[in-house]
Amino acid sequence: MSVPFSGALRRSGGIVSAIGKQLKSVNLKGVKRITVQFDPFAENVKSTREFLFLLSTPKVALTNPKCVIKSEIVCDRQSASIKFALIDSAQEQAKVKEIRFNSDNINTLELLQLCNRHVSSLAPPEEITNKVLTKAEKQKLGGGAGGGKKATKKK
Repeated sequence: MSVPFSGALRRSGGIVSAIGKQLKSVNLKGVKRITVQFDPFAENVKSTREFLFLLSTPKVALTNPKCVIKSEIVCDRQSASIKFALIDSAQEQAKVKEIRFNSDNINTLELLQLCNRHVSSLAPPEEITNKVLTKAEKQKLGGGAGGGKKATKKK
């Protein structure tokens, strides 16, 4: 008699795929300004620097081109922190003006998860725009101008 199998059939993709998955869902539409402050000589600053790099990637930057990402390098042994200044509609929704993460003992994946949970959820819903139809699409729908057969006159 054998022991029945329990558990996953395959292994997870690891930390890199988890970071990629979280990075795809980052949405900065509710943010005006991001300020990342850290001391480069501190021990636990690597995850903050990686998070700053991931926020400046083109795909994340395209979620809100007006968002300013600023890094403040200090040399006074302060703990690393990330501050998100929110837009007005997000301030009303969250009832706060800014969100601040103390990122001393947090790894990059946890920073992305916190960002998705607290910042990306404040993004205003996307407005649905009317799709512009081409002539061929209008003819398929039957409402195109001059798209049908012309009627012949009988004498």
